[in-house]
Amino acid sequence: MSKDPMHDLGSEVPVVRPAVPDDLAPVERLLTASDLPLDGVREALGDFVVADAGGEVVGVAGLECCDGEALLRSVAVAPEWRSRGLGRALVTRVISDAEARGIRALYLLTNTAERYFPSFGFRTVSRDEVPASVRGTVEFSGACPASATVMCRECAASSSAPVA
Repeated sequence: MSKDPMHDLGSEVPVVRPAVPDDLAPVERLLTASDLPLDGVREALGDFVVADAGGEVVGVAGLECCDGEALLRSVAVAPEWRSRGLGRALVTRVISDAEARGIRALYLLTNTAERYFPSFGFRTVSRDEVPASVRGTVEFSGACPASATVMCRECAASSSAPVA
């Protein structure tokens, strides 16, 4: 019996890869099914990653860059692939991508996962602590409700940056 939790879904193990334009429709379907906003997804798709299982998008996570900071957004996994480490793989990849680009800090908004993201180093912050460039994103300024929890994670790249 296989100990690989993804083995039960067939021989296809999802591959996390950069999103391409043809991924837009399946990404939008996955986000809609997960009750996540679509605002700004088309414009930011080049900074998204997807989990691809046999040509099917089964997970997504996005990065929306904003003047040295970024918004982690649109993290969703198809129901049949949840609880198998795929969400963790997607978020880890986006964090790694952000750090490689020199992003100082990642922010996110969540209504349901405030207990999940601290395992990646995110902490709850007030909206006032979020830089104006991030507060100006469509997701932050309107797509997500004002009641959403705001979280921040300093990036490894910021440790070598001068403190202003």
